[in-house]
Amino acid sequence: MQPKIKIAASILAANPVRFEEDIKKVEMAGIDMIHIDVMDGHFVPNITMGPFIIKGIKNVTHVPLDIHLMIEHPEKYIEAFAKVAGKGDYLTFHIETTKHPKDVISLIKKTGLKTGVSLNPDTKSKSIEDLLDDIDLVLVMSVNPGFDGQKFIPDVLSKITRLRSLITNEVDIAVDGGITTETVIDAVRHGANFIVAASAIYKNGDPANAIKTLRHIAEQTAREEYRKRVSA
Repeated sequence: MQPKIKIAASILAANPVRFEEDIKKVEMAGIDMIHIDVMDGHFVPNITMGPFIIKGIKNVTHVPLDIHLMIEHPEKYIEAFAKVAGKGDYLTFHIETTKHPKDVISLIKKTGLKTGVSLNPDTKSKSIEDLLDDIDLVLVMSVNPGFDGQKFIPDVLSKITRLRSLITNEVDIAVDGGITTETVIDAVRHGANFIVAASAIYKNGDPANAIKTLRHIAEQTAREEYRKRVSA
């Protein structure tokens, strides 16, 4: 079965004083999800936003959120973020931040939110392979997390291929970082179906057209790959 292509707009590249306007732009363009990077200044060298801001975002959009926890000790904050999230939203934590990922997954599941696990570029797929049956999303970082505008790291492509070969249920594979109209082709060819884009959308000058273009390229690539597999 060919997984559905999903496009998420990462508001890390949006204008922080015009969040509502920038979110409405991508919502009207048919974005599938709003991706929110929560950074603590410890796990990554940047600080962004917490539950208070996310609560405000929920008040201005009906688009599902992927709340990406780039923070140490995620288990301490799950309840706080779950209180401002809603049905259909994802809470995604980094495998590098805990020695007990199954416990974190259990905590997220108890909130009713969808569960995601993220891997940094240097982290091997082996670290999450035994978790795939318990989660809804794998988020593969294709840049070192912390800032937008970085270049795509091609070495992650083999990891995406490996994860796709192991997934037998409806787990999405997302790729986040350095997405362009060129790198999205490689990501989809290797098995990603969930594209997280920041600068490619918000620094394009025309977010609606950027989303339309990324979706067209990703869906066309997915169809081509599907036909190859069927005919092989």
